[in-house]
Amino acid sequence: QVVAGKQNRTIVIVLAPVVSLPVELEKLFVVLEHELPSREQLAEIAEGIATEVGEFPEGRERDSILDAAVGLTRYEAENAFSLSLVREGRLTATTLWEQKAQMLKKSGTLQLYRGGDDFSRLGGLAALKAFTKRALLQPRRDNPRKRPRGVMLLSPPGCGKSQFCKSLGSEVGRPVLILDVGSLMGSLVGQSEERTRQALRTIDAMAPCVVMIDEVEKAFAGANGHGDSGVAARMFGTFLGWLNDHESDVFVVCTANDVSRLPPEFSRSERFDGVFFVDLPSRDEKDAIWEIYLRLFELEPEQRRPSDELYTGAEIRACCRLAALLDVSLVQAAQNVVPVAVTAAESVERLRTWASGRCLDASRPGIYRGDNGGGGRTRRRVNRDPSNN
Repeated sequence: QVVAGKQNRTIVIVLAPVVSLPVELEKLFVVLEHELPSREQLAEIAEGIATEVGEFPEGRERDSILDAAVGLTRYEAENAFSLSLVREGRLTATTLWEQKAQMLKKSGTLQLYRGGDDFSRLGGLAALKAFTKRALLQPRRDNPRKRPRGVMLLSPPGCGKSQFCKSLGSEVGRPVLILDVGSLMGSLVGQSEERTRQALRTIDAMAPCVVMIDEVEKAFAGANGHGDSGVAARMFGTFLGWLNDHESDVFVVCTANDVSRLPPEFSRSERFDGVFFVDLPSRDEKDAIWEIYLRLFELEPEQRRPSDELYTGAEIRACCRLAALLDVSLVQAAQNVVPVAVTAAESVERLRTWASGRCLDASRPGIYRGDNGGGGRTRRRVNRDPSNN
């Protein structure tokens, strides 16, 4: 019928949510992909629904509404606008963000985070904070080549990488999208690759935003192509291509605990603006973290603190939380906390050794040096025998 249609000037149009053409039909069809609605198209949809005076505000409030709507399909936008009118009597960004979070959750690949914590609730990481804020708060650049691309964070577990990603969005006024790479895997042939492309299209449509990929070395495990017919390798290749070529205003933050499982091409220059190493906090950073969590859990600030030389930020929080939960002192609560620098001493030292001279220091400007580098930042070497720590 398709071949005969050429002679009769009959055009066959096939609509499908996923492109999966049989080999014998690939040469007969032209694939046209429809992008998600632009801000201008979303504004037209909103004007068609909010027809009464005052239902679609002007100025900055209108911009906030459109910021909340980008990334939605036409039907999703229509439903979100209609629900906002029913609830509030006008279009509001708050209702749209709530609906967008639900719709992204239904997709199973992206999660929207809009928490209230900013950098004031995150101790340490002064150089990383300054670098990212300066990159993201520069005047809006129309030239895609001048936009920031992202950072990669390496560290032992519990040093604040994930918390930094979430706080960054609040600090610079951007939504944070958490990409769950594991949920991109599908059971059908080609489904994983299509989900990957769809997730990346949604991310592009929601710009400007921050995208967080936590523990990326586990997310793309199997990227060497062994054991899964090369599916993970193709997904990884698609993501690398997007990371290198995307022109949308998307700032990507990838975190990793085990650098040995990452292919070298992943962290090369021009895919990220910088690769930072987040070491165990220094003395000053630990004092700042203690103050934050003592206030958060409403504990006595002047009480004696336990020995915290090998503590990460997560372990300081755990100590404060347990002290509040059990109604005991910090020293007593510390008896229930075993630092990761003790339980995984070998991997911590291995990661420090690799990062020395290869990564930027997240706490002070310059290259990270595991041997202090003359900067006055003392680190205790973790003993491989836990009984000696």
